[in-house]
Amino acid sequence: MSDLPPALDTGSNGAPEPAKPALLPGWLRRTEAEQRWPAALVIAIAIVIHLVLPADLAPRPRWLLPSLEGAMLLTIVVVNPLRINRETRVLRPLALALVTLLTLVTAWSVWLLVQALFDKTQDELPPAHLLLWGAAIWLTNVIVFALWFWETDRGGPAARADADTPHPDFLFTQMQVPELAHHDWEPAFFDYFYLAFTNATAFSPTDTLPMTMRAKMLMVAESVMSLVTVLLVVARAVNVIGG
Repeated sequence: MSDLPPALDTGSNGAPEPAKPALLPGWLRRTEAEQRWPAALVIAIAIVIHLVLPADLAPRPRWLLPSLEGAMLLTIVVVNPLRINRETRVLRPLALALVTLLTLVTAWSVWLLVQALFDKTQDELPPAHLLLWGAAIWLTNVIVFALWFWETDRGGPAARADADTPHPDFLFTQMQVPELAHHDWEPAFFDYFYLAFTNATAFSPTDTLPMTMRAKMLMVAESVMSLVTVLLVVARAVNVIGG
């Protein structure tokens, strides 16, 4: 048996042979496509949040965010009912356009919240009211950027399943220490949701590192919106309570 590592093992002619696909970690080789239900579930939760918010807390027009989120949900469910195993020339640009619109509407919601917090006529708003509004915006921000990370890393879920791009936008812990991860591990939607959640909480990378400028700018945008929402809402709520 050869003492060389798999990638440098030699064949009968003495020339090095490339590593066999089965020896590569899951995220570097073609694998079974990711199930669509995690992303669909989180988008459905976002729709419910915006439908049950009181009218004065929802961004205007009231139907805008739920409609965009519903369109995003349809692009995932209709084209890939069970697993995200294909993307058409129309689907991917449509998905990215919808996520872009969701981002702009979320940023608009943050701006409306800032205006309300600095509006002297809103001094009588109860702290619970402010916290509810801020929490809805913060959670929407996490969901939107989880979708961004999921849709952009290595070309999106379908491209990752085909192993089209070996260079990741995000370096997960399992990629850094593959001997401690399952051989078939590859990032799925909840990994990106966790990344978005920790970035919105810590305002910086935690255990997952951005590797490309695109990934870094997305994390900066999420951190800024989260920071504004958390600091202003908490500060105003504490001020109202203390007063």
